[in-house]
Amino acid sequence: MKIFQPCYDMAIRWSRHRHASRYLGGLSFAESMFFPIPPDVMLAPMSLSQPHRAWYFALLTTLTSVLGGVAGYLLGYFAFEAWLQPLIISAGYEHKLEIAMGWFEDYGVWIVFLAGFSPIPYKVFTISAGVLQMAFIPFIIASAIGRGARFFLVAGLMRWGGAPMEAKLRQYVEVLGWAVIALAILAYFIIKG
Repeated sequence: MKIFQPCYDMAIRWSRHRHASRYLGGLSFAESMFFPIPPDVMLAPMSLSQPHRAWYFALLTTLTSVLGGVAGYLLGYFAFEAWLQPLIISAGYEHKLEIAMGWFEDYGVWIVFLAGFSPIPYKVFTISAGVLQMAFIPFIIASAIGRGARFFLVAGLMRWGGAPMEAKLRQYVEVLGWAVIALAILAYFIIKG
């Protein structure tokens, strides 16, 4: 049963759409505050389909992601108790937010860099930084470096790999998709247990 290959083909088609850059910017902005899908799912195929624009896509993704991070910071700073906290509790993310805040206390600005670069949900840390009133300029710098490193790495790998990498990804997308699901389930049980 092929589930991931049609999704991959659709992402490649969308990446060639004339408004794809706008969609990428909007996705990057929203993901930094609330949206669950990371911008890499658009950045990678866009960089594959148009390798000559890969650096532009990485820069666009970085800038809009950091702007979304600023919006998340401001939400945490100004609207946490009145508006966000009830949503976080009702969504069942209260424990994750508590963990993130504990990491902030232990690691400070370095956790923003780590969250920006890694697949850890960046939005949790943007909101937490605002709630904890983290120094704003270090927050921006750590976000820009972490997000930029991640997105330029993704775009660079796709640009470097080009059409042969696109063909290989398409060939193995089902295996990779199911492997990611298996890892997510495993991570869930490890974190929960």
